[in-house]
Amino acid sequence: MAKEILAIVEALSNEKALDKEKVFQALEIALATASKKKCNVEAEMKAEINRKTGAAIIKRRWLVVDAPDGILENPSREISLEAARVDDPEIRPGDYVEEMIIDENTNKDIIFDRITAQTVKQVLQQQVREAERQQVIDQFKSQVGKVLTGTVKKAGHERVFVDLGNGAEAVLQRKDMLLHDNFSFGDHIRGVLLPIREDASRTSSQFLELSRTSVEFLKELLSIEVPEIAEGQVEIVSCVRDPGSRSKVAVKAKDRRIDAKGACVGMKGSRIKSVSEELSHEKVDIISYDDDFNKFVKNAMEPAMVSQVIVDMDTNTIIMGVDEENYKLAIGTNGQNVRLAQRLIARDGREMMRIKVMTLKEIEQKSENEHNTTKQMFIDVLNIDDDFAQGLVEAGFTSIEEVAYVEPEEIMATVEGLDEGIVAELQDIARQSLKNITTPSGNPLDEQLIELTGTNFNQARALAAKEICDLEGLAELDSDELADILQITPDQAGKLIMEARNKTWFKDEAAK
Repeated sequence: MAKEILAIVEALSNEKALDKEKVFQALEIALATASKKKCNVEAEMKAEINRKTGAAIIKRRWLVVDAPDGILENPSREISLEAARVDDPEIRPGDYVEEMIIDENTNKDIIFDRITAQTVKQVLQQQVREAERQQVIDQFKSQVGKVLTGTVKKAGHERVFVDLGNGAEAVLQRKDMLLHDNFSFGDHIRGVLLPIREDASRTSSQFLELSRTSVEFLKELLSIEVPEIAEGQVEIVSCVRDPGSRSKVAVKAKDRRIDAKGACVGMKGSRIKSVSEELSHEKVDIISYDDDFNKFVKNAMEPAMVSQVIVDMDTNTIIMGVDEENYKLAIGTNGQNVRLAQRLIARDGREMMRIKVMTLKEIEQKSENEHNTTKQMFIDVLNIDDDFAQGLVEAGFTSIEEVAYVEPEEIMATVEGLDEGIVAELQDIARQSLKNITTPSGNPLDEQLIELTGTNFNQARALAAKEICDLEGLAELDSDELADILQITPDQAGKLIMEARNKTWFKDEAAK
């Protein structure tokens, strides 16, 4: 039988391109499993094969455990330390006591009948498949995130099977294909290797998966086509895609003498054209990254030309001012250009900001309306004339609380014709107005509510207009409702609501 074992190992090693040691290990597991089934026991079996002669021995093993009370959890697999030391005083917990079942002198034809031999064959096949699987994993795990090229082995509507060579096969799922991808048997195909699913079914060969829709695929294609990226002279800072339709890639050069955008586009667009063709003619916008956030945002809107950028951190909004001719281009088909630009600038953990595209005329009108609204508020609340209110607006004051709590010297320095007495009277009126806000039904705002909003007059008035006059009313809102009322982000609204609930609904728990 020893010669047969060596012949089996040699044949499997050559046929499956497996290391002989892996085949020996697989055969040992198969022999141990078959012996256990033949003997019909729960005990652990261990097979050992001499690598030179092919001689096999099989042992039954018991794990030595320290059981002072003599009770074993699994008597068929364990032996107490006390019993084991009867034959070996030096044995320790964790060691094994072994009993020879088959040795080199045993007539194995008596032990391994036809049924047992079939068991060996089945287990061996399973172990060899697992060894092949592990060999492929070891071969490709260093290539995760890299572009692989293969040949279509089988093409279906939901998935395509790709031959990567050397017996390795990958699958390309429909969700990882581009809209216009259409492959047939024998076609060459490229895709980026996704993280290997080592938890996939042991009998499945589909643990290697490719993707043509991932951002990494686009990055790797650019690295292949643009030597400056591969050599580290140009860095891809941010990259977003609508796979098969449009993508935006922000790049910057580590050396100021290098034109990062020009390097990626290539002479007459040759480099970016090659990338686009591989992606089923997906449009790829190369964006120049800039450390100046306003300039980067402006660049992110390409191919549209942006004339004005207004960043409003309070509402987490960026207003893009464009002329009439660029308006549709800036928005893009179904808002695609704006959507991609928003995702492109949301990097380094930065919260995604909403981009709003407006014409220059709309921005001018919006600014004029805001000024008029602010001026009228000053007239109504502070009881001042039009010229005085206009002076405050031109000086940059936008709210009652700014007038109420700014240093008097700043008001006198920015608004002409004021002395200390007038400023003191003006600030007294402003501070008093913050305390006298009422709802349409006449209910005054609770001081805790005013304190929570940070004495923000505009926010306090907005809450009062919705009949919200105390923390209880604020606590009952959801974040979207409050965001609409105060014109803030849902995250900011959520924090205010939770603070209100902690001071009302959960105040007893907080006290504990």
